[in-house]
Formats: sequence, structure tokens, C-alpha cells
Amino acid sequence: MTKWVYTFGDGTAEGSSQMHALLGGKGANLAEMANLGLPVPPGFTITTDVCAYFYANAKTYPAELKPQIDAALKQIETITGRTFGDAQRPLLVSVRSGSRASMPGMMDTVLNIGLNDATVEALVKDAGDARFAYDSYRRFIQMYSSVVLGVAHHHFEEAIEIFKEDNSLNLDTDLSAADWQKIISIFKTKIAEVHGSPFPQEPQAQLWGAIAAVFGSWHNPRAKIFRQLHNIPESWGTAVNVQAMVFGNMGDTSATGVAFTRNPSTGAKELYGEFLINAQGEDVVAGVRTPQNITEAARIAAGSVQPSMETALPDVFDQFVAVADQLERHYRDIQDVEFTVERGKLWMLQTRGAKRTAKAALRAAVEMAQEGLISQQEAVLRIEPGSLDQLLHPNVAPESERDVIATGLPASPGAASGEIVFNAEEAEQLRSAGRKAILVRVETSPEDIHGMHAAQGILTTRGGMTSHAAVVARGMGKPCVSGVGALRIDSERGILSAGPVTLKRGDIVTIDGTSGKVMRGAIEMRQPEVSGEFGTIMQWADKLRRLRVRANAETPADAEAARRFGAEGIGLCRTEHMFFGAARIAAVREMILAEDEKGRRAALAKLLPFQRSDFAQLFEIMSGFPVTIRLLDPPLHEFLPHTPEEIAEVAKAAGVTPEHIRHRAEELQEFNPMLGFRGCRLAIAFPEIAEMQARAIFEGAVDAKRKTGQAPAPEIMVPLVAIKPELDVVKAIIDKVAEAVAAETGEMIAYTVGTMIELPRAALKAGEIAETAEFFSFGTNDLTQTALGISRDDAGTFLGIYISKGLLARDPFATIDQQGVGELVEIAVERGRKARPDIKLGICGEHGGDPASIGFFERAGLDYVSCSPFRVPIARLAAAQAAVGGLAPGEDS
Repeated sequence: MTKWVYTFGDGTAEGSSQMHALLGGKGANLAEMANLGLPVPPGFTITTDVCAYFYANAKTYPAELKPQIDAALKQIETITGRTFGDAQRPLLVSVRSGSRASMPGMMDTVLNIGLNDATVEALVKDAGDARFAYDSYRRFIQMYSSVVLGVAHHHFEEAIEIFKEDNSLNLDTDLSAADWQKIISIFKTKIAEVHGSPFPQEPQAQLWGAIAAVFGSWHNPRAKIFRQLHNIPESWGTAVNVQAMVFGNMGDTSATGVAFTRNPSTGAKELYGEFLINAQGEDVVAGVRTPQNITEAARIAAGSVQPSMETALPDVFDQFVAVADQLERHYRDIQDVEFTVERGKLWMLQTRGAKRTAKAALRAAVEMAQEGLISQQEAVLRIEPGSLDQLLHPNVAPESERDVIATGLPASPGAASGEIVFNAEEAEQLRSAGRKAILVRVETSPEDIHGMHAAQGILTTRGGMTSHAAVVARGMGKPCVSGVGALRIDSERGILSAGPVTLKRGDIVTIDGTSGKVMRGAIEMRQPEVSGEFGTIMQWADKLRRLRVRANAETPADAEAARRFGAEGIGLCRTEHMFFGAARIAAVREMILAEDEKGRRAALAKLLPFQRSDFAQLFEIMSGFPVTIRLLDPPLHEFLPHTPEEIAEVAKAAGVTPEHIRHRAEELQEFNPMLGFRGCRLAIAFPEIAEMQARAIFEGAVDAKRKTGQAPAPEIMVPLVAIKPELDVVKAIIDKVAEAVAAETGEMIAYTVGTMIELPRAALKAGEIAETAEFFSFGTNDLTQTALGISRDDAGTFLGIYISKGLLARDPFATIDQQGVGELVEIAVERGRKARPDIKLGICGEHGGDPASIGFFERAGLDYVSCSPFRVPIARLAAAQAAVGGLAPGEDS
């Protein structure tokens, strides 16, 4: 018989932390804590296999599930001495989701299941606190109705507000037990009206309704968006955790909180978190009440007058510190823990690998390695390569002038400027229009996930360092300032005010998630630097990796940035990007408009000094490293003017009529330019273009050698080769120019000639082409287009649909299609090396900076990857992880 349910509690468990795939992260770690003998409320986990069955069988369950759940409930009853549904000593349970990857707030939770009109009276007697009991009951009705019955949350909030107003009460805490009883009656009436049937009183019905709702939430919109953003497969599903309730709202000796074993923003080795006395867990993360600091040091640093847990509950605090330390040492990673204190007794509700900023991940990994907790290799494996993006973007420059209008909590580091928007839809609209937004909210909720992703940063007036906004922003690498109580938001009127300052929708603000400052206007930013723990991890990564890492660069600024970030040469210099200065584009257009070869050569002679100087600078900056220069690739019509105004201006400068330019543009116009007159086809039709570029390369190399004393070794790349004769023709041009420059200058420049493999035929005939080519560079952007028959520029209209329907797991232009395009790469590698064993193999498409793709290129046996300068550190780290087998297992739970 299949086992669908795994129990835990009372110092033992049927599962363990190694069972993430089956039990989900939460269930596996609850089992592990129970096995460690930590105080965990007893419960059971319904496996992810049930989720798969649920969706494959019209949302029904396996026949064996109910008896297994009944048996597991009996075990909880035995441990707690309570009975589910009993009117004297009722067992109350929570039902929570638990995917194998952490998805905070994306799926549903229901607390206090088992409460009804009879059991609430038993809770009154048991707790000795009628207000607590009825408050718990109304919370349950509110949560259950919203999550399970689909009765919107606002119905209940409105009822509470109306009741308070009618009875001259200000706060929820002013409501008495009798008041909550009246509100419960109002709630029931509203549920019957909206839902069409009464609120369920039978505990078993409540339990199964909650289980179905949690499984159902795997496919809610916010969970789907989160999975897409974090590349979490839909097939994983979620587990469901059912656990005995413990209460943090049973008076001043009860509390609830969230903590991290190290600071998730900085990585500092300090207990970091927040708690609330006399509260339930959702109160901490919802931002409804301002949380208190756990440690006294944190309270003092925050300037808070509320007592810390260290002083308010000293005995429990000491026990909690010991448990937190035990968990970090056991998991050998930063832990994110949730806990409740019920009448002076500590209960651990969850532990998982903490989501952290890149800065924190680096510091913690380095310090843990230095402490001997993990090895240097494990430290390298602990860092998610893509997260380094957080450190590779600007922060507020220290010397910049700033108009600070408010200060909040530094919830997620980094800085961003943008237009004020008040909802997620506005943020998405601005991004679509190419404009930057700062999402301003009272507090965020999981429904805001798409707007948070679209915005440059997030600003909230409520919530602490562990609020939804803070946790999600840190995971996304977005700056966030939370809990800015001095701000007032009127989203309907589109107004944000701070004291005498009033800003409106569309005004520019800057937020600094490192200091918590909110500033009016755009502020000067400081460029990032690779240093400290970043540099240490990079050094350790460089020792491990086999793949070399180059950069795609054609300007001195890009080349210098690439060297700063550790690039080992240039893997792609797109020469056409050098043509767009005013003097240069005029010469290019003169060449295109020329009637004959003589006219083209005259125009190209004007371009030669620019190209020679450009290449010389790149060779100097990359002294000692290879530079791969691609000959002219795009179709010529791209350089011609398009609007009537531009055409008239160019015609005047060129001394021709506008009609002549329009006629030439029509001649060059193509139905499918991507597969048209471009790449090596230009060099074959107009060899003078390739001659000029080759001369500029060799003369620039001579200039650089004379200036630096070190001879460059240019790699000249011929684009869009489909057949070997094309490469033979262009190589002959290059070789002839090389001989001429050597004769003229007396300087011999060592060089190689190769090609981009960007057409399926070139990949299949790589053995033939390698007889001439001394290197291959895979142009995976075009290879993906030509292999899949998809235009990258037009794919946005349907790729999202394909991904949402599960036809494609990922965008093939972001992460290489290993089964299709990847096989073409593997074929070309095998056949190319067979023909020329010493052939150099690299990749220069967008995939060169994608960590998942880099893993494939390592397995395929390439020599190097090339990517944009700011992704060089990401590629270095991903290459190291690929060399030793990928991310450390269980890092993200």
C-alpha cells in the first residue's frame, strides 16, 4: 500500500530533511526537528504525490488517504491528550502548504481548524480567557471563509470596522469577548448571504475543506507567477502539513516570532528577527502591529522603546538561542525559523534555509568556511549565481546630494529611483512603456508579486524586516524600504505625503534599501565594486572552474568593466556597434549609397581610422588576453535613415536626393532580414568591407603592440557561415590583408580565423568547416531562432503562453534548449574536434551568462563562455559550480 501520510512529534518522525521532494521543505524540516528532539507540535505531512494525484484525477484523493489521515490524527490526539472535535478537550490544528522550494506567502494557510460553536466554549474553559477564545474563533471563521469558501476578506474587515464605529471603539484590542461573539454572529450571517450555505461546524468537514484549498492554491495566480520567476517546476506540487495548534496569544507569557540565525541582509553572525507578545504568527508578517526586536542589542540599535524578547522572556530567549545555534550547526546554513511561545513554553514551528541578499550569502558562506562549518567548495556552491546581480548594480553615492523626506526600515539593500506608482498594474504598465517605477503601498500582499517584479524597488508604510514586502524583495534582489510610518498614502487620489512634502503619482523618488532613506527626486548612484567577501568567493570559484569566462564588449568602457569583473578576454566584439557615432554613420551610409566599388572604398577609407583606433584601445585594455572580433553582420538597410526628416538630413549631407535614398532602401529591403543579405554574405559580395575591417584589426594590433610591448592575438570571426566555401573565401581576404600589413609595418601579428556556429547546417557540417576554422563560437541567439523556427523579436506574443501551458519549461532564448539546440552544439563540438583536435570552442550568445546554460556548456566540453560585462562574475561562479556538480543540495528549502 502506498504511504501518503508521514507523522512527526514527541521526539520522533517518519520523515527526514532528506525527503524534500516527497514531504516538501516544511514537512521534511519539521520531521528533522522532531528527530533532533526539539519542541515541535505533533502533526503529519500529506505528500506531494497526493498533490499530483489530486490534479491528475479531477481533484479527488487516493482511497487509502482518509484512513491514513485518521490514524495520523489519532497519534496527535495521543501525544496531546486532546481529541479532534471533542467538546471537552478539543484538538485544534493548522493546515499549511509546503513545496520543496520555499514560496513564502504564495499558497494558503488555515489556523484553528476544529473550532465551532461547541469547542469554542471548551477553549474558553481551558484557556481561562473568553476573549482569547472568541478572538481565535473569529480569526478562524475569517481565514477559513476567505481561503476555503471564497468569501472575500474585505467583508469581514468592513464588519469589524462598522462594529467599532457603532460602539465608539478604536482598536481591535478594545473589543471584549462579548463583542467578538456579536461579530461572529455577523460573520455567520454574511457567509450564508455570500456563500449560500452556513459556515461548516463539523471539524472533519473543516479539515478536508482546508486540505483541498491548500492543494488548490498550488495553481493560484500568485503561486504561478512566483514559480515562473523562480523557475520552480509545476510538476513538483505541494505537500500539506497538519499540525496541532499552539497559541502565542494566551497572555503576556505567550508570543510568536520569526528569526534568522544570521542577518539575512548583511550576513553578520547575529540573531536577527522580530516577535510579538500575545499574538498569532500572521500578526508578525502582516505588518498589522509593529513587531519587537528579539535581542536587546537589536532593540537598542533600532531605538525601540518596546522590550526585546531577551528582557521580556529571558528564560525562553536563552532556550531559543540554543535551539537556533543547534539548527544552524545541524543544517550548516543560515536558518529562517518560526516559533511560538505558549504560556512560557517554546515551540518550533518551522525551519528552512533562509532567503538572503547576495551580500549576506557571500559573507555567511565565507565566514562559515573560515569557521570550519563548511568547506571552500561548499561555500562556492552556496551562492546562487544569479543573485550576484544584486551586487552588480548601483547604490546611492556617498557624496551625492539628497533630499530625505522620510526614513524607514532597511528591508532589502540597494538603491533605485523611479516614478511613484500605487499598485501592481501601474508598475507593469510603466515597465511595458520602458519607464522605471517605485511601487508604493501601505503594505504588500502576495497579490502584488507581479508589480514587485516590474518595479525597480518597493516602499511600504507598514511592516517590519520580516514582512511580506521585505522577504519577497530580498528574494528578488530589489531594494525595499518598509515600515515608513511618517508617510501617508492616498492611492485613490494618487498622493504620497511626508510632513509638509506632498508628492503625486508619476513624481520621482529614490529609495535606499541599505539605509532605509526615502528621497525626493533621482539621486546620483555609485557603481559596484568586486571586493571583500565577493572577491574571496570569486577567488575560490576561479580555483574550481575549468571554463574560461570572456565578455561581449566593443567599447573601452565595456572592456574596462569586463576586466574589473574578471573577464579573461573578449569573446564577441560586434563591429557594427562601433558605427553609430555621427561621423562614422555618415561614412557607413556613404558606403551603402555608393554606386560602385570605387565609391564604397572611398567611404570605407573614412571608416578605417575609427575602426583602427577602436581595436587598438580594446587590445590595450585586454593586453595579454584574447579578443574575438566579429566582422560586419547585420543587413545594410539597418544603417539607413527611416523617417522623412532623417532621410532629408542624410540626403543633404550626402549630396543626393531623398528619392535616391528611398530607392536604395527599397533595394535593400528584405522580407526576412534575419536570414537575408547579412553576415559573411556581405563580405563575399563586397570584399572591400572585409578588407577594411581586417586592415583595421591588424593595424590596431600593431599600434597596441608598439604601445604596450605585448603583441595582441586577435581572433577574427566570420559570421553566419553555412558552408565551408564561404569561410574559405573570407579567410583568403583576411590572410591577404595580414600579409600586406606585415609587409608595410614590419610587424608580424599572430591571429586566428574562425566562425560563428549559428545555423543548423553549420553545426551538422562542423567537421568540414573545422578544416578551415581555427575556432568556433556558438551564436546561440541565432542558432535558437533557426533551430526552433522562432523569431526572437516576435516570440513574446506566444512564448509566455507556451510556458504557462507547460509546453516549454523556460524561455529558450534565456536558457538554452538542451534537447534540441543543445544537441546541435554537442554535434558540432564532436565533429569539429574530430577534424581539428586543438580547435578552440566558445559561446557568445545571451546564454553565455545564464547559470543553467553554463552547466550545459561545461558538460558539452566548451573552452569558454562569453557574456555581458556585468554578468562575468555570475558566469565565473556558475562555471565553478558546473565543474564540481552544481548547487549544494537542500540550499533552498
